[in-house]
Amino acid sequence: MKQLCFFLAVLFTLCTNAQTPGTKISLNEKTIVKDSSGTIYPYVIWQKLLQTGEYNIKALNINADPPEFLLVRLNEAEMKARDERMPKPRESAYFRTGTNISNAKLVTLDKKKYNLKDLAGKVVVLNFWFINCPPCRMEIPHLNKMTETYKGREDVIFLAVALDEAYELKNFLKEMPFNYGIVDGGRYIASQYGITSYPTHVVLDKEGKVAFHTSGYGMETVPWLKKSIDAALGGKP
Repeated sequence: MKQLCFFLAVLFTLCTNAQTPGTKISLNEKTIVKDSSGTIYPYVIWQKLLQTGEYNIKALNINADPPEFLLVRLNEAEMKARDERMPKPRESAYFRTGTNISNAKLVTLDKKKYNLKDLAGKVVVLNFWFINCPPCRMEIPHLNKMTETYKGREDVIFLAVALDEAYELKNFLKEMPFNYGIVDGGRYIASQYGITSYPTHVVLDKEGKVAFHTSGYGMETVPWLKKSIDAALGGKP
């Protein structure tokens, strides 16, 4: 399980390495990435900036050895346009779009109780994760930002089913808040659906049917979660 999460983290990093169309340039530790002032960024720093989704890089001199790129911060309109172009992520192996899933009773750390079969009329967004999963941690800030869009709405419920126990989660959440309802000790729930790769996301529409599902985390995950939620709420897909 941990090996799979590590693989997904590496895969995500590779996917966020921008490529210049028509070239075969691979971005790596030797690549020079600098901003408009000429400041050169260490590999670890510009990788993390790219992973935020708020930055991109443009080719400056791809014939140089090593090649040189310009780090550019995207504005809101550019990020929105990019998100709209994102391809739909691959579906997970654990659910089928358009079908109902088996019922589950979920209790969050703040003692709120949910029974999936009783949530008709609401859009339910499920996230299956665990603390020591790198891509799970990587996506949390982006998921938090997404939930702000639906703040105050009672017809959208966000639930994060963690494999970890309550005491582990409470310590972790002090350092990294997660704005979903956190369900602890969820290993038996994940096994109920046969989930073995993390994170896994599921969006259930108002009829309790699977509207969207995917495993792993990439730049396209959160935009498609939001698209699916909006479509399930009756908005434009």
